[in-house]
Amino acid sequence: MSKATITSSLVSVQWLAENLGAENLVVLDASMKPVTPVQSSDPQEEPAYIKGARRFDFDQHICDHNTTLPHMMPSPEFFTQEMQKLGINKDSAIVVYDDVGVYSSPRAWWMFRAMGHAQVAVLDGGLPAWKKADLPCSSQVELSAEKRGDFESQPLSGLFVDSAHVLEATADPRYAILDARSEGRFHGVEPEPRAGLRSGHIPGSLNLPFAQVVVDGLVLPPTELDSVFSKLVDKEQNLIFSCGSGVTACITALAGELAGYSKIAVYDGSWSEWGAESSNFPVVKN
Repeated sequence: MSKATITSSLVSVQWLAENLGAENLVVLDASMKPVTPVQSSDPQEEPAYIKGARRFDFDQHICDHNTTLPHMMPSPEFFTQEMQKLGINKDSAIVVYDDVGVYSSPRAWWMFRAMGHAQVAVLDGGLPAWKKADLPCSSQVELSAEKRGDFESQPLSGLFVDSAHVLEATADPRYAILDARSEGRFHGVEPEPRAGLRSGHIPGSLNLPFAQVVVDGLVLPPTELDSVFSKLVDKEQNLIFSCGSGVTACITALAGELAGYSKIAVYDGSWSEWGAESSNFPVVKN
């Protein structure tokens, strides 16, 4: 049996279908939904997963349980333990997807990258594109693997950054902070969906709503992404991506990488931390 090699951070459903039988391939469902949804008489609402997929729940499980901030990056030790339970190996080629298209899967992609695993990609179009192509699905998802993997976290510094780093970056022209929230939330004219948060944005940050880089569940082609990014930043800048809670920031981080930007970081706490009413971080409305 052949092995799969991932050469891009984004793969198509055709690529995944052709490599589904590779011995080192692992498909992870990183949807932000419960594993066992309510049963429905409508077959369109029945649970569906890519056949053989394993569950990667970064919202409730694979996260830091010692903070009140949502789905923060866990320790390398915990990540190693949980990935081994999922049967992931050092040589695994990992494809992550979600049930929206490209929404929560980039967060899982970035978590693996931060833990030093380069062989990981996002499925362009996610489950909707897979189902549209009439490719094999299952009504169940695996929560663990029969055989424990040998995955080991080798964390890379700087891929996730904290509030102190972001605060310094607000006064440093070598950095650009890109906020993936909607224009209304960025300017403080739309309410935040989470309680206890102020309205506005990080001083000096720029607005790049994630909806500008994903259309109908598919990421824009690299040439179009380059056009989007070149209007805001240049290739030499260090880019810090932020959003509401560190999920959609990873969509724009993925888009930035595909557009050819290499100095990329994600602000893990994002607006859930910065915009908290209990915090003293400066907030701008305009």
